[in-house]
Amino acid sequence: MTTTGKTSIEIGVYTLADIGPNPLTGKTITPKERVTEIIQAAKLADEAGLDIFGIGEHHRLDYASSSPAVILAAIAQATNNIRLTSTTSVLSTLDPVRLFEDFATLDLLSDGRAEILAGRGAFIESFPLFGFRTDDYDELFEEHMNLLLQLNQNETVTWSGKFRSSIQDAEIAPRPVQDELPIWIGVGGSPESAVRAGKFGVGMAMAILGGNPNRFKPLVDLFRQTGKEAGHAPDMLKVGVTGHAYFAKTSEQARDEFYPYYANYWEYVNRQRGMGTRLSRDDFEQMVGPESALLVGSPDQIVEKILKQHELFGHQRFLAQVDIGGQPFEYVMNSIELLATEIAPRVRKELQK
Repeated sequence: MTTTGKTSIEIGVYTLADIGPNPLTGKTITPKERVTEIIQAAKLADEAGLDIFGIGEHHRLDYASSSPAVILAAIAQATNNIRLTSTTSVLSTLDPVRLFEDFATLDLLSDGRAEILAGRGAFIESFPLFGFRTDDYDELFEEHMNLLLQLNQNETVTWSGKFRSSIQDAEIAPRPVQDELPIWIGVGGSPESAVRAGKFGVGMAMAILGGNPNRFKPLVDLFRQTGKEAGHAPDMLKVGVTGHAYFAKTSEQARDEFYPYYANYWEYVNRQRGMGTRLSRDDFEQMVGPESALLVGSPDQIVEKILKQHELFGHQRFLAQVDIGGQPFEYVMNSIELLATEIAPRVRKELQK
């Protein structure tokens, strides 16, 4: 962590690697171009002094990352300090042994910078793809998380469950550079997910994509209370906030530049989900208001929003998704630069007072 003092926060960026058409030109980049840009973005984030870079998992032709560990391994070779995490690994349909070994290998390649953020993900295509039933989601997640935590803590594991074949005195290799890989659970908004994260004693990362962030405060309280009752130390119960973001020198510039791409993003995401709605400019203006969690604006506005959220949650991590909707790569780079050079230093300075 680059921060010092009594109160600190890790700040970074993440991508889900969506491949959408540029709404102004109609051009869609190739998966190879998308992956190349992601590696370049991570390199810039590292050089600029951000703390975390994350990449998501999807199994669709309109996303470029079905294997976060592989892309993060390439990023590990192009960076020096930035921590590398999945955002998220779809744990219900991943084999926990394979997941742990992939990220333990990433930890070796990155000299101890790997993390796992496990969650459900936005889509369900991985369930039929890997032979699982969506009806079993909760049971699968519980079982796989239990096993993942055992793998993280022990070199040799004996385990049996309902969905995966049993293992007997299995050697789990390689072991990571870190004593244990940091593990987080991604939470979309359900109390059940917050309770689950607290019970397991891992970090909780909340995806707050819009609306008033106050509605997530009960989840944080529930998470911390559950973790405390389960006997976990408070410093194990870290909270992260993730969300969509776009930064520019002025608020007007940020809104004008981002709206076509944000509307485009929701149009194709909603279409993927079988809905035909389109985001109007008036609706967008409401979504970026001062009480909203959507982080679109000037550095002054973004610093104020992050500090307001920190006052609400007391979270230890903030991650911005800055590359959605088919944006030109120069827009993504500009947002990363502003986050690293203007927003993050001011947030850290305020929190150290």
